[in-house]
Amino acid sequence: MGAPADAQTASRSKQRPFWKELPLLVAIALVVAFLIKTFLFQAFSIPSVSMQNTLQRGDRVLVDKLTPWFGSEPERGEVVVFHDPSDWLDGEPVPERNAVQNALSAIGLMPSANEKDLIKRVIAVGGDTVECRGNGPVEVNGKALDEPYIFPGNTPCGDKPFGPVTVPAGKLWVMGDHRQKSSDSRYHQNDPKTHGFVPVSDVVGRAVVVAWPVTRWSTLPVPDTFGQPGIGDQGKR
Repeated sequence: MGAPADAQTASRSKQRPFWKELPLLVAIALVVAFLIKTFLFQAFSIPSVSMQNTLQRGDRVLVDKLTPWFGSEPERGEVVVFHDPSDWLDGEPVPERNAVQNALSAIGLMPSANEKDLIKRVIAVGGDTVECRGNGPVEVNGKALDEPYIFPGNTPCGDKPFGPVTVPAGKLWVMGDHRQKSSDSRYHQNDPKTHGFVPVSDVVGRAVVVAWPVTRWSTLPVPDTFGQPGIGDQGKR
């Protein structure tokens, strides 16, 4: 049997109008977005051409921030976002934003503009020996890298040969895919603080997806060359 008519009427009268529920729903959505940005994923806007053609200036990527919480560290071949380790961005302009954009950035609905972060590809990890002579190729622990992701017309290191250098424990050697337009580890070897290496503790997370614009949607897998046999045999070159 149905509820008495007066009970149904009373129940409907107690229901709050949608416009009264809306502020609560918005607040919940903002909290969820903040938690996602803090613990799961964060948007990052590509600020330069240093990762072309893999990433274009203005692309938005999603950065996985969850995996590091479980002790995972960056691996060779991954594209990672990291905090500026030692004024690598000194002199670079920071885009100005209004209050609304800053609020959206704080909860992860827009890429952060306040933090000076960079995005590069991990070439070598702690314990690896890495070098590049002449026009290349780049070698990691004596294994030559096949790098089809390098910007067309670039050489692996023709503008800045280096090495051999051994990456300290807890550090990374990073390079941009647009080698002749990337101020990466090669150009900071004389820095007394970092010597060109990026501390693992400065890594925000791994870029896993190009999310915007939709016409460029794609994942960012680790290239096959970083899985070749023997590349992890440290101490060899």
